[in-house]
Amino acid sequence: MSHEKIKPKLITVIKEGYTSQLFFKDLTAGIIVGIVALPLAIAFAIASGVKPEQGLYTAIVAGFLISLLSGSRVQIGGPTGAFIVIIYGIVQKFGYDGLVIATIMAGVLLIIMGFAKLGAVIKYIPYPVTVGFTAGIALIIAVGQVRDLLGLHVEKVPAEFIEKIVAYSEHIGSIAPAAAGIGIATIAIVFLWPRVTQRVPGSLVAILVTTGMVQLLDLPVETIGSRFGTVSGALPALRLPHVEWRNLSALVSPAITIALLAGIESLLSAVVADGMTGRKHRSNMELIAQGVANIASPLFGGIPATGAIARTATNIKNGGRTPVAGIVHAVVLLLIMLFFGKWAALIPMATLAGILVVVAYNMSEVHHFVKLFKSPKMDIAVLLVTFFLTVLVDLTVAIQAGVVLAALLFMKRMSDVTQVGYITSMVGFEEEDEEDAKADLNNINKFSVPEGVEVFEVNGPFFFGAAERFKHTLKLIVKKPKVLILRTRTVLAMDATALHALEEVYDMTKRDGSVLVLAGIHAQPMIAMDKAGFLDKVGVENVFENIGDALKRARSIIGVPQPEQQAPVDLEVDWEKAPGTRVK
Repeated sequence: MSHEKIKPKLITVIKEGYTSQLFFKDLTAGIIVGIVALPLAIAFAIASGVKPEQGLYTAIVAGFLISLLSGSRVQIGGPTGAFIVIIYGIVQKFGYDGLVIATIMAGVLLIIMGFAKLGAVIKYIPYPVTVGFTAGIALIIAVGQVRDLLGLHVEKVPAEFIEKIVAYSEHIGSIAPAAAGIGIATIAIVFLWPRVTQRVPGSLVAILVTTGMVQLLDLPVETIGSRFGTVSGALPALRLPHVEWRNLSALVSPAITIALLAGIESLLSAVVADGMTGRKHRSNMELIAQGVANIASPLFGGIPATGAIARTATNIKNGGRTPVAGIVHAVVLLLIMLFFGKWAALIPMATLAGILVVVAYNMSEVHHFVKLFKSPKMDIAVLLVTFFLTVLVDLTVAIQAGVVLAALLFMKRMSDVTQVGYITSMVGFEEEDEEDAKADLNNINKFSVPEGVEVFEVNGPFFFGAAERFKHTLKLIVKKPKVLILRTRTVLAMDATALHALEEVYDMTKRDGSVLVLAGIHAQPMIAMDKAGFLDKVGVENVFENIGDALKRARSIIGVPQPEQQAPVDLEVDWEKAPGTRVK
């Protein structure tokens, strides 16, 4: 469990001493990031099925709170592409009020996860699952922009992926050359502009150039204004949503997805930032910051928010070193909206579509997706299942199925590496120095296993994935021994199912008139056995630290004299009946 502090990094920065030199760097970075965030916030909002200004509300309110409370020094928060699919689905099904409730529920979940110190746990979402749903989201975003990118005359784009493809194919003859030209020009500018300079974002240049072209040449291209009307230039007043109680249970699953996405993406962004700055973030505080931001954002007309990797990287590259840069970025967006918001109505829809196509391409990380095909087959299966469920079914289902499938795969692999088997001895005594014999009481090669005694060993984690194999191998012992020694020297962890299997073994030995002796038990299994009352059943007189003492106890039980000195023995493992067993 993590013992990191639940304290915003801003407080730490202030205590360390915040200088005017740091402020100048943060101010410069904040202004640049604010400009970068402007077109993205608008584009993400429109793609999510809400009004363009709602993306700005999110970047301002959530962006400010995330930086104010963040567990990272340089995290930049706001709307991101990862949320587009889930937001669009919620809005279409439950309306904006449904989205508000789901987002607030997600915010509460994030705060609970933060105070429960689950920040480290959420990082363990399997990599194939993350790559799978991220690539799936990227494909959905890209396909969702086809209508605006090509100017197709499709009145309402269907929500489902396959239906989108069908609708586009039916209207492919309605391509608007002007819109397609603007869209392609936008993609070219965004891709090529970094070769000129990285100080000014290519998306902003694309907006200025293409908007100017449309206005000067009077091109017949749909704009934000022609579709949505005027863009509000002020923050809305706090508004509580209308709660429809019958929908609450249906919104729980989307809320969990929003919380998981926010947690995963924000912590991934913080990890990337740590690598760029050499600092270490506070993951639990980061979750709390995301939670507060996602409660506040929808109350002011916004949508879900999280840490944005690209904007955070831009912040660092331009000199941002403290949370002040993120606060400046939010203030810059507020000022732009107040004084220039109305001009956003002139931006062509094809331009925003082009920007989102580039975002989707960068988000997909095609090289990582392709590289995973060199992984084991089961990892590829997890990747593809998550990807196709994201695209064809639902993001919520995809994440749940991907995590469950990956967990099952992990359990299978762990059970595969847990080896079980029993050890048999052959006659072959040789004289040996007494000191050598006592040197390693855990080395069974130093001792003889008398007739009527069986030594059974489990190697690796002993949990429910290996319990059935354990019981099956035990049943292969044809002749019931007088003493059964269970050796667990490499078992560092044990769960309730393994304990139940041990109790069944104890009951079996009791029925057969055998005595169960335990050897080499580690701390966690010992505590688990003690709490379950299993040690009381076995008897403390039958529990030993090493195999040497366990064999002495076995001899006393069956009435075999103790040898004056321990003799080495040629050990043999029944590989056919207990494949994979290793004896040392």
